[in-house]
Amino acid sequence: MRILLHTGKGGVGKTSLSLATELACAEHGHRVFVLSTDSAHSLGDALGRRVGAEPTEIAPGVVAQEVEVLAELDRAWRDIREWLRELLREDTDGLLADELLVFPGLEELIALRAVNDVASSGKFDVCVVDCAPTGSTLRLLRFPDALRVFMEHLFDFERKGVRLLRPLVQRLGSGRLLPREAFFDALERLYKDVESVRQMLLDTDRTTARLVLNPSRVVVAETRRSFAYLSLYGVSTDAVLVNRVLPDLAQTGFMARWADREERVLGEIEESFPVPVFRVPLAQREPIGAEVLRQMGESLFDGRDPAEHFSRQSPIQIKNVEGRVALQIDLPGALLEEVKVSRIGDEVLLRVRDATRRLALPASVVGRALEQTRLQDGVLTLFFGA
Repeated sequence: MRILLHTGKGGVGKTSLSLATELACAEHGHRVFVLSTDSAHSLGDALGRRVGAEPTEIAPGVVAQEVEVLAELDRAWRDIREWLRELLREDTDGLLADELLVFPGLEELIALRAVNDVASSGKFDVCVVDCAPTGSTLRLLRFPDALRVFMEHLFDFERKGVRLLRPLVQRLGSGRLLPREAFFDALERLYKDVESVRQMLLDTDRTTARLVLNPSRVVVAETRRSFAYLSLYGVSTDAVLVNRVLPDLAQTGFMARWADREERVLGEIEESFPVPVFRVPLAQREPIGAEVLRQMGESLFDGRDPAEHFSRQSPIQIKNVEGRVALQIDLPGALLEEVKVSRIGDEVLLRVRDATRRLALPASVVGRALEQTRLQDGVLTLFFGA
């Protein structure tokens, strides 16, 4: 099943283009599912009809759903929540336990578990995901690495320590302070679920991101950062979707200066991203309803199948460059002074602005010294010795 992740700065029309893409996919004969993982759902608002937590058919062969994250959390990790409630006895409603359970990035990951449910049903060819704005999407990308470090280095130690201490603590009457085995079992299930979602995100044959933006300098700057962060975490971006482009009639009169400025920004967008750029003009009225969104999809893709891979470039690659083994990462828009690279055993710690990623090195590179770092034309190249 093809998976298309739509993300972008809040307010750029991400939901509208997610639905437009879904309806355009259906026009090409695909069975399509659109899934909102944004906690502030707006699929129903854009369609002008109710869309809830249950799959709802909005057109022939087209199904939509808004994931209820807290309900998913309750169903999947009730044991974790129950221990927190027991620990926080004064919180009789359990609301504080619910809040503590939602780590940064976890909501989005839980919502993305629903994509696996869609894929396993075998009923759909394409799943379009209306993701949360870019800030939440980046937290989603960081969470699996943080959880992996905890599970690999601390989890077994914590579990064994609790087993040793539990008899003593229970005799002292403070058994509620230590989690039960069910708590650790739930954490292991959480880790497996998160790892499953991570593998789905990194499967470039199935999954690609599409960045939605408006022709505004502020939005373009953030989108360049988002492209770099997605590449840093191994998520492939195959297209950029520019929404609300001024029509030709704006070239004269009051809007002429705006149109001239926008044309320069559009040129900047074309130069900033090494993937195809699609445009959709500013609608004459607010695009609400399936028919209007279908027409928007036709205009956006101009007859092309939205489910195809518009670019198959992998964001992280091992290559032979200038006769040396090199690890290459697409980081368009990043500056060399914003990038810091260090070697930690069999991993590379890479920091780009405020995003950090630990990259496990492939066997062909393990044991080789990191000799040189170069950022050129939006590509970071790490050279390793013989």
